[in-house]
Amino acid sequence: MSDLFDTPLNTADAAETSPRPLAARMRPKTLEEIAGQDHILGTGKLLRRAIEADRLSSIILYGPPGCGKTSLAEVIAAATRRAFDRSSGVLSNVAGLRTALEAARQRRAVMKRETILFIDEIHRFNKAQQDVLLPYVEEGVVTLIGATTHNPFFFINSPLVSRSQIFQLEPLSVEAIQLLLRRALASPDGLAAMNIHMDDSAIEHLAVMCEGDARRALNALEIAALTTKPESDGRIHITREITAESIQKKPVLYDHDEDGHYDTISAFIKSVRGSDPNAALYWLAKMVYAGEDPRFIARRLVILASEDIGNADPRALSVAVAALHAVELVGMPEGRINLAHATTYLATAPKSNAAYLGIEAALADIRDGRTLPVPRPLRSTGSKRAAKALGHEGYKYAHDYEGHIVDQEYVPTDKIYYQPTAQGYEEIIAKRLAHWRQLRQKAPNASSVEPPPASSKAKTEENPPGAPKE
Repeated sequence: MSDLFDTPLNTADAAETSPRPLAARMRPKTLEEIAGQDHILGTGKLLRRAIEADRLSSIILYGPPGCGKTSLAEVIAAATRRAFDRSSGVLSNVAGLRTALEAARQRRAVMKRETILFIDEIHRFNKAQQDVLLPYVEEGVVTLIGATTHNPFFFINSPLVSRSQIFQLEPLSVEAIQLLLRRALASPDGLAAMNIHMDDSAIEHLAVMCEGDARRALNALEIAALTTKPESDGRIHITREITAESIQKKPVLYDHDEDGHYDTISAFIKSVRGSDPNAALYWLAKMVYAGEDPRFIARRLVILASEDIGNADPRALSVAVAALHAVELVGMPEGRINLAHATTYLATAPKSNAAYLGIEAALADIRDGRTLPVPRPLRSTGSKRAAKALGHEGYKYAHDYEGHIVDQEYVPTDKIYYQPTAQGYEEIIAKRLAHWRQLRQKAPNASSVEPPPASSKAKTEENPPGAPKE
């Protein structure tokens, strides 16, 4: 009778007999077999020279999934004369990490052999684990190779980053993915034994749909090969329709709280700011397709409406706020139409950041200088008697003067914070301000001029009917 601890099969034997995934079998073994990444691995490039000379220092490989970070580490392992130890940010703990690092120290002391420590997904190490690495990297006990899909300047400790060289890998090009697919079809380690014929259109479709991810392309190819029924002659024919079923919905590289998220919203905002509605709609579509919170997108548009458009088109803020309310009201997927409406309006609106620059300049003056006092005539008193007792008399009610303008000090500085541009409605504002300056210049002592007799009611009250209290 079997019990809970019976083993129904030899798992070790099963692991040995189970074929590895195609993506694992097709990992490159030499630098020449690595597809793409010529910007860091091309002839004469620093990283290639360091690998070939076995003079590699600590490095961090940063790039999206499936671009070849782990493959490159394994090529380095094959090329180096140093010991190669691997770890994972998912599986390792501090105790295990210390054991590996001390083993490297002993290897260096006793065998005079250096160690390369490869840590996949190093961004998943917490601060304590990263701190454990630091002295060993500092002393040269290990040469660190870290692989991460996250920006190392944000997710890895600064001291560790400063002791490593950062190499950014890019998503593979369509041509590089096609090369890998054809190589897999022809290789004995790949699918050569299966007698597969794959249409060029099917190869191109996979190369485009995999988003530069070689692992995903090879996995889809393997699924297509294993699930397609051979024809009468024994040949497996893979068409574009078959690859479409194998890869199904195209996932976009968009991690909702990390690089893909921030890079895409940055491109979106910069496209709207740069008055390119086509680019803005593309990045909007990417976010919508990836399932981004539509309220987040709408809130960013509300900020942009004031920061980058402002008074060049005062309606922009109303449109953006309306879009925010609309997506909250109708939800998705219909809310995408409201977002597209607001996006195209803001992208094609005249642009001005004068209001944004103005508040930033005023804040800088308050932060860095002496806070200016409120002029006495502008201070709140509540009554004429209090104003007279406190010496706060002399306020001139603007509506009593020509053009509703009076030469009166509103802040004790001549600095101009708001400088409207000639864009859109701000051109009208600029002309209006210039006109008001002329009115003030006509009456340099307007603050001492009595208002017209018709305003006798306004003259006798500090706050006329309908006027603000302050």
